[in-house]
Amino acid sequence: MNNDWTTCKIGDICKKICSGGTPKSNEPSYYGGNIPWLNTKEINFNRIYNTEKYITSSGFDNSSAKWIDANSVIVALYGATAAKVSINTIPLTTNQACCNLTIDETVADYRYVYYYLRRNYQHLALLANGGAQQNLNAQQIKDFNIILPQLPIQHKIANILWTIDDKIELNRRINDNLEEQAKALFKSWFVDSDRNEWVHYELGDITLITAGGDRPSKYTNKKTIECYVPIYSNGIDNEGLYGYTDVAKIHEESITISARGTIGYVCLRLEPYVPIVRLISIIPNKKELSAKYLYLWALTQNITGTGTTQQQLTVPIFRKTPISIPSDTKLKQFNSIADPLFSQIESNKKENIKLSTLRDTLLPKLMSGEISVEEVSLD
Repeated sequence: MNNDWTTCKIGDICKKICSGGTPKSNEPSYYGGNIPWLNTKEINFNRIYNTEKYITSSGFDNSSAKWIDANSVIVALYGATAAKVSINTIPLTTNQACCNLTIDETVADYRYVYYYLRRNYQHLALLANGGAQQNLNAQQIKDFNIILPQLPIQHKIANILWTIDDKIELNRRINDNLEEQAKALFKSWFVDSDRNEWVHYELGDITLITAGGDRPSKYTNKKTIECYVPIYSNGIDNEGLYGYTDVAKIHEESITISARGTIGYVCLRLEPYVPIVRLISIIPNKKELSAKYLYLWALTQNITGTGTTQQQLTVPIFRKTPISIPSDTKLKQFNSIADPLFSQIESNKKENIKLSTLRDTLLPKLMSGEISVEEVSLD
């Protein structure tokens, strides 16, 4: 750390620190309005552009909810997201499990504060206490130490990291648009179209369906030259990544569907991988039937599980799932349009992995002064 960097408490650099409130959930008139209301489960080292729920003026007036200025740093206090942070790009309200920090811009860059807390997530999380649910409190956030360089240096550090996250978000938006194009194409050609000449199958007749197995004995949490094949434990694209191993189980393009937990979640897998418990893999084995087609088809299905204690999907049930497909000629035409869309999506995902790695590598080095901002070029 440079000699001109200072240490102070988070509370010393804030104009306002407050939590929020929750309107009564059994009062319908309190919800469905135009006031954005943030729940802590939406806090995940991200920028908040909108919220899952909105409340009404009546809900606002009859609760402890408060307006939070845009560009505040929001820290989750309770539960699974405790100590995670976000930045709200819009004015909003929050529930009581959010600690909302409005930063004094004359002494600190709110982005720098966000990245500092992001870097120190584990340290902050260790302060959480409680029984079944680990909790933080606002006083712990206020008393948390932060190391600050001079404000111009804060701006430069924040600009470097923010620029990387800008590119990551741009790629995500592009991917969302590309996937919407693919969905619209599929709907136009195969959902809204005449199916009189389509052939009816059971899914097991035209695909290979397997359940995920045990975790490989050889695996690591970080990708290495020896261990580079991803292991997936559920269907969620990023959160389902369990680690890496050296030998793939599934080599063909396929889709995975969560069998438990995030039940019914569908993901397209275009590279070799290893599925473990809670995942079902579906590999097309009919000419011209592609994994992209199966992925878009699965998104139109109402996939539900069986069982009373815990809902789950099973391979035998999936094999009997009815599916109708058009001619090979039509499928080939579809593939010629869909393949480039999904190839671009995959390319953007790979770039985002590299960008995330770059950001996470630079973050501690910039925050500690190990490297100076003059040493970093993003060109």
